[in-house]
Amino acid sequence: MNAAPRIQTTAGRLAALGFADGARAERLLDELGPEAVGDFALLDDLVRAADPDLALTALSRLVERDPSVLGAFRADPDLRRRLLGVFGLSAALGEHVVRHPECLPSIQWTRWPTLGELREEMLLAVGADPDEAEPVAEPAADGITAGPGASGPAMEALRVAYRGRLLHLATRDVTGECTLAEAAAALADLASAALEAALAIARAEVADAGDVRLAVIGMGKCGARELNYISDVDVVFVAEPKEGVDETKALQTATRLAQGLMRACSASTPEGSLWEVDANLRPEGKMGPLVRSMESHLAYYRRWAKTWEFQALLKARPVAGDLELGQEYVAAVNELVWQAAARPKFVEDVQAMRRRVEAHVPAGEADRQIKLGPGGLRDIEFAVQLLQLVHGRSDPLLRRRATLSALSALSRGGYVGRDDAKALAEAYTFLRQVEHMLQLHRLRRTHVVPSDTADLRRLGRGLGMTTDPVGEFTTTWKRHALEVRRLHEKLFYRPLLQAVARLPETEARLSTAAATARLEALGYADPEGALRHIAALTSGVSRRAAIQRTLLPVMLGWFADAPDPDAGLLGFRQVSDKLGTTPWYLRLLRDETAVAERLAHLLGTSKYVTGLLLHAPEAVAMLGSPAELAVRPAATLAAEAAAAVGRHAEDAESAVAAVRALRRRELLRTACADLSGLIDIEEVGQALSSLNDVTIQAALDTAINKVTLERRAPFPTRLAVIAMGRLGGLESSYASDADVMFVHAPLPGVAERDATDAAHAVAEETRRLLARPAPDPPLQIDAGLRPEGRQGPLVRTIASYRAYYDRWASHWEAQALLRARFCAGDAELGREFVALVDPLRYPAEGISADAVREIRKLKARMEAERLPRGADPALHTKLGRGGLSDVEWVAQLIQLRHAGAVPALRTTRTLDALRAAAGEGLLDPADEEVLAQAWLFASRIRDALMLVRGRAADSIPTPVKERVLLARALGYPPEGTEDFVEDYRRTTRRARTVVERVFYED
Repeated sequence: MNAAPRIQTTAGRLAALGFADGARAERLLDELGPEAVGDFALLDDLVRAADPDLALTALSRLVERDPSVLGAFRADPDLRRRLLGVFGLSAALGEHVVRHPECLPSIQWTRWPTLGELREEMLLAVGADPDEAEPVAEPAADGITAGPGASGPAMEALRVAYRGRLLHLATRDVTGECTLAEAAAALADLASAALEAALAIARAEVADAGDVRLAVIGMGKCGARELNYISDVDVVFVAEPKEGVDETKALQTATRLAQGLMRACSASTPEGSLWEVDANLRPEGKMGPLVRSMESHLAYYRRWAKTWEFQALLKARPVAGDLELGQEYVAAVNELVWQAAARPKFVEDVQAMRRRVEAHVPAGEADRQIKLGPGGLRDIEFAVQLLQLVHGRSDPLLRRRATLSALSALSRGGYVGRDDAKALAEAYTFLRQVEHMLQLHRLRRTHVVPSDTADLRRLGRGLGMTTDPVGEFTTTWKRHALEVRRLHEKLFYRPLLQAVARLPETEARLSTAAATARLEALGYADPEGALRHIAALTSGVSRRAAIQRTLLPVMLGWFADAPDPDAGLLGFRQVSDKLGTTPWYLRLLRDETAVAERLAHLLGTSKYVTGLLLHAPEAVAMLGSPAELAVRPAATLAAEAAAAVGRHAEDAESAVAAVRALRRRELLRTACADLSGLIDIEEVGQALSSLNDVTIQAALDTAINKVTLERRAPFPTRLAVIAMGRLGGLESSYASDADVMFVHAPLPGVAERDATDAAHAVAEETRRLLARPAPDPPLQIDAGLRPEGRQGPLVRTIASYRAYYDRWASHWEAQALLRARFCAGDAELGREFVALVDPLRYPAEGISADAVREIRKLKARMEAERLPRGADPALHTKLGRGGLSDVEWVAQLIQLRHAGAVPALRTTRTLDALRAAAGEGLLDPADEEVLAQAWLFASRIRDALMLVRGRAADSIPTPVKERVLLARALGYPPEGTEDFVEDYRRTTRRARTVVERVFYED
């Protein structure tokens, strides 16, 4: 029996043609009328759209609004094809056309306007004269004259005009009438024109707008003319006053203009917003001023800019405002950009930044991110930019802003292989096309490939994949991503980059298999790098090279015995580069074996010491004998500091710079003595605290002298600095801030307000001078322990302190005052202050049971709340179990309870307090020994962390390599890392047991 013939419905035929919902498509076509149903050309163009259902929905709504559209389609097939192509990709542009059918004629334009034409169009849209770029007043509805300074209508008009042009560009894009590069450049030009119009809106709102020249510098994709359909527009603002205008006033005006421009682009209106204007690439980022002068920009870039900032400036281009000023700015910064690769650790900085970007991609998005994910756009951009900056120093042909243009230049120059460049260009083009289609859909900023099948189908069809859109798209995307990642690793992390960036080309040919094997056997992690350093030190026929050839065979073994041989050899090369032509340096190393061996040990152990030596390499001379490394008396240092201040009496910054140089030298002396085993941790704390006292005293004297000269009158008050915290306890570490309080006493006949103002000025100047960015380590002054904390006045009179402590002092303040001691300023006033607080910190009858309970509660809360998230309590030296805080609170509680009756407890030092408590029978001697061992061990680790890593830390690190380096610095053998960790755990466990019994009485 034959089967009945299959009858296919209209809905079924539409589904077969590509509509996801055939029944709905049939209904919408019927609603368009019989002419539409029978228009096979219309149906054919709908079916060709990336999403036929989306295109038909937008068309249905447009015809409902304007029935003449179908007639226009029949009269102009190109109009139909263009518009339906956009409707099939962009629901947002479909919405725009339905709201504004008057924009349809623009779709018929075949030529994309020039930048000048776009600028004129956008300015006219907001009511500004293109020749003047100033708003033209228009009569308002109520008869009152109002220009676009009534910014709402102007901003709406700008959005309508902008989206009309966006629609025009999208029609050219989806029909293949422009390349990706042309579309991206057109988007950047359109953004430039919109920024110009937004600036015109801002000018209408800002008085004195004509007093300043303001240039808008495009950065990122905007600057490179490779913008997306929806992207933050990165900019930097630079301004100069017009002739005769005060610079400060002009910059204030320019700031208001910049803020108005940003608001005109990003504010939400009934027509939506354009995009965010992002000015965070400016100097100091969000923390810096929004607008700077040219001189301020250049001063920052010359002195403070980080590597990533020069990488960002690679794409800088004037886009709006005063274009002449913008060109001057770009020309000036370009001189700095192309020297960035010569900066120390340039390549490593860029690579580290790339790793940070990768680390911040949300875990759930990493495999679908076409921008930041592995094999994404950023991989291509970072590799290309790095190669540009490294090779562009000597090859001006590489100085291109746009990625594809730069990649082509790199290929022509031989810096990237042709096949690699072709693969990267194809992948970049594909990924940018996908990015454009993702953003066109809703006109939203996104870089995440959707997981929904319908969305993937639209992407595939939009790319011309019709057989299996989802499968073809996914396969192509993954293939490009894998290839990009492979090439990114090849180009971005190749060792040759370091050689090209930092070393002469000939050094790359010096390595041999035998030498490499030997260095690996000695323990060098990077034997190739070691060979380059050796070659640099020994190549040539100079006397210097000859001595280095004699020294290095021995020193390589000493470096190998140090915790980090590679760092030791690198540090030696750096120091030698600075001192190699100094006659005494090589002679000292050659003739004094102990100096060379000690230098090798220090450089291979401590980044902190290496850093200090590189800023003062002549200090190598102090390694000649243990006597040279002995801690110098405070009185000697004070005299030297006073002499330095006296030599620069007219220049406060130079005076304190000289004192800070002295401090740097003494920090180095202390660190070398410490690592050489010549002083113990208590002596280190005493030496560093005394050095800080001397430094603060010198800075205070300088500040008083400066303020006195500025006031042109004698200084009106006595001023003292009271050390607190670890400084007060003479227990400073290498990473310690200086915790202090400032107290003053007006001289007879001086008004208190006048005296306080002067004292406050001195305190602030002292803090500023000691914290100024400089090659020498800063000394941060922290006055947070003063009454009322950071909310209270920085400086008080002694009478004010007395009134406060009499009425308001809390238990924790009395506890903090246990470490208070005079450290700088007026010694008599310092003694008066100490006498004032003694009854508070050493109460005659001790503290009450309620107070003891409060202290215990506070300690328990600190343990629960202040330990950093993720930190192991057993390995945190400060706040962990049995660590510094535990031991110190035991000592301080004993002092608060008993020091009023036991004078021996009246000390600011933790271990002295514990010893006195044991001596007076207030603490079991065995418990005192356990607590002291834990405190000493934790203190040694904190100092060693700073010495080894060159930066502060409180926890024993988790990475194995860092633990090994720390253990070695503390004297453990290479195989003793686990012993070190277990020793610390055991020591602090025992201490915690004592704490719980003695402090908590558990």
